[in-house]
Amino acid sequence: SFHQWVRPIKIEDLLGRSEIHINMEEVMTEFCGKVVLVTGAAGSIGSELCRQLAQMNIRKLIMFDSAESPLHNVRLEFEKNYPGLDFVPVIGDVRVKERLRMVFDIYQPQIIFHAAAYKHVPLMEENPCEAVLVNVVGSRQVADMAVEYGAEKMIMVSTDKAVNPTNVMGCSKRLAEIYVQSLGCAIREGKVKGHTKFITTRFGNVLGSNGSVIPRFKEQIENGGPVTVTHPDIIRFFMTIPEACRLVMEAATMGEGNEIFVFEMGKAVKIVDLATRMIELAGYRPGEDIEIKFTGLRPGEKLYEEVLSDKENTIPTENKKIMIAKVRHYEYVDILDIYTEFEKLSRTVKIMDTVKLMKKVVPEFKSKNSPRFEVLDKQPE
Repeated sequence: SFHQWVRPIKIEDLLGRSEIHINMEEVMTEFCGKVVLVTGAAGSIGSELCRQLAQMNIRKLIMFDSAESPLHNVRLEFEKNYPGLDFVPVIGDVRVKERLRMVFDIYQPQIIFHAAAYKHVPLMEENPCEAVLVNVVGSRQVADMAVEYGAEKMIMVSTDKAVNPTNVMGCSKRLAEIYVQSLGCAIREGKVKGHTKFITTRFGNVLGSNGSVIPRFKEQIENGGPVTVTHPDIIRFFMTIPEACRLVMEAATMGEGNEIFVFEMGKAVKIVDLATRMIELAGYRPGEDIEIKFTGLRPGEKLYEEVLSDKENTIPTENKKIMIAKVRHYEYVDILDIYTEFEKLSRTVKIMDTVKLMKKVVPEFKSKNSPRFEVLDKQPE
């Protein structure tokens, strides 16, 4: 078996486009001298946000995560690579309100990047109450603390799967967007006391993130195949982790509050082409040395993700890679009880009731390839 790539893979090779670069100058001034909290700091996106923040002259970085070993590893990396950085790793869970309160109380963060989330579609389809508890209730608790402790901005990391969701994960992220956006609007209209601005960013699949397709293909190729793809026609929009994080930071700088920013993801990539290209780049012949095997779509999975940025559903900004999504407006006072209900249902693990409520609040959530929940779409009210 081989363990060495013939040459390192470059984004251009896989995506057929060049990397997105942004002007980091304005971004630097935005975060300079600030106390910044990153939730999900040990994850793929969270840790890269931390790496970029580490170079921005911030006052203090609070790295919050529930995963012990990953946070430990990130700490070791940062102690080694950024000896001048004042950072604090905190083990905690966005589901636990008092733990969040303690962090806000001690460190008084001014900027919050909320990247803590459950993200794997098939797993969340099987564990809907956990998806809601982390992605909906957790996001609400972070947002509420931000307001209570007077944070300037909270930037919520979302996903293209929140657009016309076909799975529990995507809908849970849409519900998080709805909460922070309606809270932000209520603050702006003087209906809720506070001054925190809420900004949401949505992007597609991230190349090489934990558990994603590239590391899996790499491992499959190293083991001599087969490389497994769910469907010959499945396509996804990809960007690299550093690209996604730079765009998140730029959006954070541009945002006046209550926007949902979407990123120009380039052209969709056929997953089978990605597999073929990786096999070739490793110096093998697809189908001869290494087999590509189709395994069938998984629950909640769709062939095509929604295009985030067509002319109908977005407004341009001065950065041609970043647009603002047009979304339905929800009134904060109208949704409060619903979110309390989400918390009750998810904490008591009422699975069908939780998903039923998700579909009621986000009517465009139609389950795909998920027999357990498709029933809920068929029932007349």
